[in-house]
This record gives sequence, structure tokens and C-alpha cells, in this order.
Amino acid sequence: MNTVDILFYLLSAFAIVSATMVLISKNPIHSVLWLILVFFAISGHYILLNAQFLAIVNIIVYAGAIMVLFLFVIMLMNIKKDAEPQKQLLVKLTGVIAGGSLLTLLIAVVKQTAQIQNKQVLLKEGTIGLIHPLGKALFSDYVIPFEISSVLFLSAMVGAVIIGKK
Repeated sequence: MNTVDILFYLLSAFAIVSATMVLISKNPIHSVLWLILVFFAISGHYILLNAQFLAIVNIIVYAGAIMVLFLFVIMLMNIKKDAEPQKQLLVKLTGVIAGGSLLTLLIAVVKQTAQIQNKQVLLKEGTIGLIHPLGKALFSDYVIPFEISSVLFLSAMVGAVIIGKK
């Protein structure tokens, strides 16, 4: 095993442990902090894939901005364990069914990866994940979805401001 393989396994183990801690942490603030560590591990995977731009964007956007927003919302809601109502059996059953459906979907996607790996890569080898080819594809082939997502982000910010005002 070479250094890249060892780093991959270490980052994967770190991401799995951190994601597990997100789920089992009793304090929601601790869950958010563990989720930040998961994002750092994912950024490490991006660097191993030679996608430095995605790694930096993942750290800045998700580990930075989104997690600060999550912390702000959690602190704004002032969640108390005593005031939390017990979940009904129907809600728990719905959660189990949704989780099982997601697991089935993930297994189907993993089984199809062999078919995807046989397809030819459109970009030149070594340029995947770098800024220039990504920007070229984003602003030529995918300009409409890019603009639609920017409008969605703008409407989400306006909605957050309206909800936050008293």
C-alpha cells in the first residue's frame, strides 16, 4: 500500500467516526461540530482526487458558512430537552421506512458504479476538479442550472430574513 491508499483509509475512517458521532451526540451543538469534521475529511478526499477547488469550496461554504448558519439556528431555537415532546410510533416508523429506502437506493447506486467506471472520461486526464475546466463547463454547458440555483439561494436568504424578523 502506498501513501495515498493509507491517507484514503485514514480519512475514510475519520469521516465514518465523525458521522457516527453526529448521529449519537445528545447535544445538537456537538453534532454540528462533528459535522464540520466530516466536511474536513471529505475535503481531504477531494484533495486526494486532485480536485483542490472543490476541497476549498467545501471548506469555505459548508464547513464555514453553512455550519455557522446551523449553529445560529440551533442557538436561536433554544432547544431544551424537557420541552421536547415524545415522538409517536408513526413518526418513528416513517423514519425507519425512509432510511431503509435511502439504504436501498445507495446499494443500487454502488452496484451500478462498475458500469459508470467503464465510460470514457470527457475531460483530459489530470484536469478533473481543477478550476479552469470546471468554470468552462459551469458557465457554458450548465449556465441555466447555475443561475436557477443562485435564484434559489437568494430566495432562501430572503426567507431566512423574514423568518428571523419579529
